Amino acid sequence: MKRHPKKKPKPSETAIPATSPQPGSLQGEVEREPNVFKRALLILGPGLVTGASDDDPSGIGTYAAAGATLGYGTLWMAVLTFPFMAAVQYTCAKVGLVHGTGFAAVLRRHYPRWLLYPIVFTLAAANTFNAGADIGAIASGINLLVPIPVPYLIVPVGLLILALLVWGSYRLIANTFKWLTLALFAYIGSALFARPDWAGVLWGTLVPTIGTDAPSLAVLVGILGTTISPYLFFWQASQEAEEKRARWGWRARRRGATDAELRYAGWDVATGMFVSNLVMYFIILATGATLHQEGHTEIHTAAEAAEALKPLAGDAAEALLALGLIGAGFLAVPVLTGSAAYAVAEAFAWRTGLDQKPHRARGFYAVITVSTLAGLLLNFTGVNPVDALLWAAVLNGFLTPPLLAVVLLVANNKEVMGKRANGLLLNVLGWSTVVLMAAAAVGLVLTWGAG
Repeated sequence: MKRHPKKKPKPSETAIPATSPQPGSLQGEVEREPNVFKRALLILGPGLVTGASDDDPSGIGTYAAAGATLGYGTLWMAVLTFPFMAAVQYTCAKVGLVHGTGFAAVLRRHYPRWLLYPIVFTLAAANTFNAGADIGAIASGINLLVPIPVPYLIVPVGLLILALLVWGSYRLIANTFKWLTLALFAYIGSALFARPDWAGVLWGTLVPTIGTDAPSLAVLVGILGTTISPYLFFWQASQEAEEKRARWGWRARRRGATDAELRYAGWDVATGMFVSNLVMYFIILATGATLHQEGHTEIHTAAEAAEALKPLAGDAAEALLALGLIGAGFLAVPVLTGSAAYAVAEAFAWRTGLDQKPHRARGFYAVITVSTLAGLLLNFTGVNPVDALLWAAVLNGFLTPPLLAVVLLVANNKEVMGKRANGLLLNVLGWSTVVLMAAAAVGLVLTWGAG
């Protein structure tokens, strides 16, 4: 593959050597903090946010559909996907830390444009569709609380998110709405109160079963696509690089990463992915123990999905699900549109950063604006909001294998990663993920082709 020659750093950039520890470094802060709990909070960052945003409304809808359609038959996926998710996201974090830029910027510096531009614009299109589905889900969640028709809520929701991102900050959104996502942990209590068949739960957890019919394969591809999504690759790398720049100054481009930085990133990512899959497991378990057992195998509205929370919450089930959808949506939509903006802006060497003022990063915020508004308009095409959540996940399931293959090629490129190139374990887990997701997608296509 033809590669572009390395570009010399601009005069305004300073290459800061990755010696350990340094004043102002995360390692220095962690080592100086005597309180164990506060030390853990210092370590948790982009990985935990990525895990929380992974349980977006698209994920909630997909997991609920899986439990309702297949009962406990997909619980094993929460266990199986954890090491794959952790390995993939850690690889992306490592690229951001070592190279000091987002993933698209790495492609721009080291790979041909014919590879860069299709990846970036495919990602932007998929993220826009996913963001649109999530905006519709937020509106559906609000509709559970107040009797306003969903179509009348979509525009205000989309514009509010856009205003908060452009004139506020993502940190404001995250700090405001992250607590609402705790409502999703109600699925744990609901699953226990529903008195599930524990023998069936154990079997579904430990014994992988894969249906060969189109609905089962669509759910399988959807679960894989919503847990291991392309937008998370770009978001993770960009956020790691942005946090590094925030520590060392926006005019400094620090290349390389210490062992401690990579170790902290590993803990951060593993924690985020564990929390994400814990929520996934219990959403499937709760809907399997309630909706599936009652013969309610299809979900078309948020109110139907809320039925799974009734064993715990009773009449407050709809309000509880509404809070979860609203919180998860307000966290995830900025991640979706933001990761698209990072990718496009880095591809064209524009200034990036959610902490930047709009007038200093016009192109970056223009992409966020276009993506949000386009996603908003998709809700007026007549597609059912809950169905859109599942199909957004299926779309990601098709896009992930080729994009993840490119991520792994970058992570093994010693010109980019130096001595931090992927080792055997990360490569085995990463390429196994590519093969697994590609096989599921091909199987679904063949099933559709067979009628």
